[in-house]
Amino acid sequence: MALALVSAAALGANIVSAQIAGRAGISGPLMVFYRVFVMLALVGLAALAWRTSLALPRKRWGTLVVFAVSTALVGCCYLSSVAFLPVTVAAVVFYTFPVLIVLAEPLLTPARFSADRLAVALIGFLGVAMVVGPDLHGLDPVGLALAFAASLAAATQFFSGAALGDTPILPKLFWSHLLILPVTLAILSVTGGMLPPGALLLAPLAVAVTIGGYVLGFAFQVMALARLAPGPAGLAFCAEPVFAVAIAALVLGERIGGLQYGGGLMVIAAIVTNVILEQKRRPAPAVAAAPGS
Repeated sequence: MALALVSAAALGANIVSAQIAGRAGISGPLMVFYRVFVMLALVGLAALAWRTSLALPRKRWGTLVVFAVSTALVGCCYLSSVAFLPVTVAAVVFYTFPVLIVLAEPLLTPARFSADRLAVALIGFLGVAMVVGPDLHGLDPVGLALAFAASLAAATQFFSGAALGDTPILPKLFWSHLLILPVTLAILSVTGGMLPPGALLLAPLAVAVTIGGYVLGFAFQVMALARLAPGPAGLAFCAEPVFAVAIAALVLGERIGGLQYGGGLMVIAAIVTNVILEQKRRPAPAVAAAPGS
């Protein structure tokens, strides 16, 4: 859970800086394309330094492809949706994914349907809606479709990431990003948004924070999914927009109202409740029999 919350904080910072970069003319898919190169370089250097093999078991390739494609679609669809929608609306539509995960978990995993977890997910979603304060004007259907596609892709990413839980982290990061690269390149070729690396200098600090936040956030997300079921992991990521709003207030001077504070408290309450519920679901440790009994 701690890993998931650190990831949410890093990705929250990533959203704010990506918005700044977008205003400078750097599109979401273009940012996704170039940050993949940074991740591949870092993973390659780590593998060399630690002399770690990047081999992946053959039985995991199908799941890895699903994980990579869904990860690419999350970044491209979500960051592209803000070109058609207010950021607040895009965020609310996107953060339906924890609810989708809770509803799909009994169908895709051995976990049983949990009414209390669904209630917590709905409370978290309502808190997110209050935090971002959606502006219901200018609801472009293309933007709504992109944001909801990102939500579906995020749910798929969490399930496939959890299924790869026993796969070493460096091979998982390397091969998933190597597969993300052609997916993003195809999207850029269709949208006509490919630009040379020099375009990143339009907003160098925002680009650096966006790429750094993504690398840190994604690595911690992968580690969290190896230790958490998709349901509780998805609920933990409701904290991401809370971090994003707080960072926007500190960096951009955006004002936070009473409704947003209330929504933030609801998200925190949902996460705390989620932790308590998960602790109760854990089986009690076996007690060794006393000698001579």
